[in-house]
Amino acid sequence: MSTATVRPSHQALPPAARKARRRSAALGLVAWIAGIAFCLPALWMLLTSFHSEADAATNPPSFAASLTLDGYREFFGGGGGPTPWPPLINSLSASLFSTALVLVLALPAAYALSIRRVRKWTDVMFFFLSTKMLPVVAGLLPVYLFAKNTGMLDNIWLLVILYTSMNLPIAVWMMQSFLADVPVSIIEAAQVDGARLPTILARVVAPVAGPGIAATALICFIFSWNELLFARVLTGVVAQTAPVYLTGFVTSQGLFLAQLCAASVVVSLPVLAAGYAAQDKLVQGLSLGAVK
Repeated sequence: MSTATVRPSHQALPPAARKARRRSAALGLVAWIAGIAFCLPALWMLLTSFHSEADAATNPPSFAASLTLDGYREFFGGGGGPTPWPPLINSLSASLFSTALVLVLALPAAYALSIRRVRKWTDVMFFFLSTKMLPVVAGLLPVYLFAKNTGMLDNIWLLVILYTSMNLPIAVWMMQSFLADVPVSIIEAAQVDGARLPTILARVVAPVAGPGIAATALICFIFSWNELLFARVLTGVVAQTAPVYLTGFVTSQGLFLAQLCAASVVVSLPVLAAGYAAQDKLVQGLSLGAVK
């Protein structure tokens, strides 16, 4: 004789379960609305990039306007204007080099603050945090005078140094929490085998904390790629970055909205591609240390 499992209907559920189900459905609906509202500006920017300047400037906006690639042709120099490749290469170079330097410097610092803790390590962590309390604009004039007197204005390596110093405290704070979950036993086993500190960091600590390091690298890369203030003041033509190049679409003749949206889409692609490629590592890294 076979027995069939009968699922309780919605009416058979106790009042507390029905209330919890309705609350879960309401929260899910709110989450969907918030997600759509968050993505709506980006989707509108993407749609506007395929409109002509006349259609993009209409008020109210025209959703049914004809689509064109003129904005992208103008951005890539199809109209005889300057090409965006030097600023894009400058941004990519400054972001990659500064992120690499940050990781090289932050990994041993986080190791000393989490696994082999130095004396008064909490004071050191507070010092790193205190460096982010000063507004960036407050240090703009001294940095500009230093760059002017040393002949480093409009130099991409100055941006690499600045981005490294700006992102290093954040990287140390993030990696300190990631490395705190690395088992000390495997480090002690490596030391028994005669491994020195560089080998331990490269072959033991880095693979275990790989997701956290990837998350830190991605965030530092995004911060460097999006930085505008120092790049706007300290660069000219040679070391101009992509965010500075975007400001050139706002001129005294008006705002070239379609070209600006097309340029913004192109400039956003490297960050989106990096985030998509490292999304699994990013989720693992940001959740590392959340469960003890």
